[in-house]
Amino acid sequence: MTTAEWTTGSAPALVLRGTGARPERVELVGARARVAATLTGRGKTWTATLTLSASRWGGPVLPLPSGRYRVHVEPAGSAENPEAPEPLALSQLGPLRAALNGWELEIGPPVDPAYDAGEARGALERRYATGREPLEEAVFFESFYGRNASCNPLAIDRVLRERIPGLVRYWSVVDLSVDVPEGAIPVVEGSPDWWRARAVSRLLVVNDWMRRRYVRRPGQRVVQTWHGTPLKRLALHRPGFDPRRAVAVVRESRRWDVLLAQNPYAASILRRAYAFGRRPIWVEGYPRNDVLRTGDAAGVRARLGIGEDERVILYAPTWRDDREQIVDFLDAERLAADTGAVVLVRGHSRTLLPGRDAEGARVVDVTGFPDTAQLLLAADALVTDYSSVMFDFTVTGKPVYFFVPDLEDYRGRLRGFYFDLAQRAPGPLVRTQEELTRALAQDTAAYADRYAAWQRAFNAREDGHAAERVVARILDQGLIGG
Repeated sequence: MTTAEWTTGSAPALVLRGTGARPERVELVGARARVAATLTGRGKTWTATLTLSASRWGGPVLPLPSGRYRVHVEPAGSAENPEAPEPLALSQLGPLRAALNGWELEIGPPVDPAYDAGEARGALERRYATGREPLEEAVFFESFYGRNASCNPLAIDRVLRERIPGLVRYWSVVDLSVDVPEGAIPVVEGSPDWWRARAVSRLLVVNDWMRRRYVRRPGQRVVQTWHGTPLKRLALHRPGFDPRRAVAVVRESRRWDVLLAQNPYAASILRRAYAFGRRPIWVEGYPRNDVLRTGDAAGVRARLGIGEDERVILYAPTWRDDREQIVDFLDAERLAADTGAVVLVRGHSRTLLPGRDAEGARVVDVTGFPDTAQLLLAADALVTDYSSVMFDFTVTGKPVYFFVPDLEDYRGRLRGFYFDLAQRAPGPLVRTQEELTRALAQDTAAYADRYAAWQRAFNAREDGHAAERVVARILDQGLIGG
């Protein structure tokens, strides 16, 4: 290896140069993405160009997600492994930041490091929390803290842009690897543009806590869509009373003007868990589930590289409060071999950044796929544990299986439940992978009555038009478009 340098032509790239035989392969390998280099050279010298962007799941070419990447060089034939290049300092490369240290590449969002912490960040917070810039006829969307553009905010965005062409729509993103809807403006969290967009938008549509310093300005409204019907206890109902957490919960919920619930059961839980008082809760079904009635499963499978006739099992466990990464109870490759199915592995949004893609024959890790609802549409069966995805998948009428090897620990120590899952589950509860494999091979007709009762309780409003109803309320009440 002789040199390493950045280039910023049509897209940022890391260019490596060396002497001798051209390597067989040079790659950037990250937790959720990888890029193969373009190699040139005829024996005396070689060049490897690693573009710092990629198209994922058939989407547009976008900057690589933030994180650490390993530069992997496979030498040609009997050639020796090249020495690591000289470090490249942290550099701003248009849509991202990057630094190279040995064979490790660090990629970050295009935010001036001064705004990551300290006085500069504090100054931005104060400026936009107390600012007097007039409100804009704009909507600020955020889903799962900007990790993707998905869930209920995405479905509401789709209908709003149909109803109000030309509406200014900002999407909060962790970095520019996040694909936002057509015509929307991505604003990177923590940047001056992000602080400004959140401060001047007349309507905010979010599905989780606002975090950071937020002060609702006169005339500004927040629609909290939330992100699931709860089985597990949340907010003020979580085990172990903590006065600081209780204060944080109440402070957060006071920022919301409207709360969206999937069903009456969820509305009752959310009102109490978040001390939401007498403010309005809209029980309209979940906009994110409209696609389960109207979407194209074949199109989603094509994006995933899966044939229309293949059996697809989606494994989607929830996160655990005592670990950062997805649980390791299931051997996805073995499940694929035992069932003959393609196994999709979907980690929770909280495991997206710290985790790493699962690998194996007929295993596809879809934790980084933009929208869970599309995966539910494509799957023939769901395997979950305590995730609220159980309440969404039953809209499809397809079988659901509960793989719960840690049931007592999760129910008794980590979170606790609002109802007895074993008594109401619309599919079998199993403790071991062998039991799960057997269950997947059996008919689930024995659960038909439970399944129907579950749908009546939790899916009564899931008719494919929830987003239209929510947007109609937004417009009728003058939250935007007036």
